[in-house]
Amino acid sequence: MISGVESSASGAPVSAAPAETGLHARVLEHLGTAICGGELAPGSVLNIDELVDRYAVSRSVIREVLRVLASMGFIETRRRVGVLIRPATSWNVFDPQVIRWRLASAGRMAQLRSITELRTAVEPHAALLAATRADHDEASDLVGLAAKMWAAGKAGDEERFLSLDIEFHRRVLRASGNEMFLRLQDLIAEVLTGRHKHHLMPHHPHEQALQLHAEVAQAIQRHDGERARRAMVELMEQAFDEMRSLWEQTGEPSRG
Repeated sequence: MISGVESSASGAPVSAAPAETGLHARVLEHLGTAICGGELAPGSVLNIDELVDRYAVSRSVIREVLRVLASMGFIETRRRVGVLIRPATSWNVFDPQVIRWRLASAGRMAQLRSITELRTAVEPHAALLAATRADHDEASDLVGLAAKMWAAGKAGDEERFLSLDIEFHRRVLRASGNEMFLRLQDLIAEVLTGRHKHHLMPHHPHEQALQLHAEVAQAIQRHDGERARRAMVELMEQAFDEMRSLWEQTGEPSRG
């Protein structure tokens, strides 16, 4: 029986023990970050036996890790070759975990740029739709969230501001009534969290950004779709301006 896996009376494995789950997460995190960071370059071949020795885990853990990496488009198995690292063009770049790993890599600025460009294409239209589809309670909640964000931002409460910011954008996507827009909520949460974690946001949010959140909410409440859309565009432009200043300070490339 594989260590760390319980068996039923018939001898079939039924669940992984917590230690096995912890090992899986550790190995997955290390390999995923190494691939995103370029330490494991496209075309490199992974050897299962070498991975077992390197991480001191069972073959079942390595196989499960490789299964997850394959589902993300990171690797593929070829006969007579083995497990091959795939190029970034094959990755599932919408997977929140992939985004998290990319934000932790040297290419984080390029990742921030690409996601912000996506948000600029989607969120303004989501705000416009929300202005026509949100009910009274949804619109009122957005106005209340914007007010709480203002207070948290002015107080320099970064953790609370981040939580409210994530919830604000989630609510706008939900209020749009478009289920495909809503599927982007975890992606947006990851990039906002990543900016906070890697110190890529100002300690005190710019007053213009606070005001624009309020304008988006108020326009949605007034059913003014065009104003909601314009305010969200301005909010995305504000995010670009913040990142641009950080690129200049850090010297990190914005593309990669």
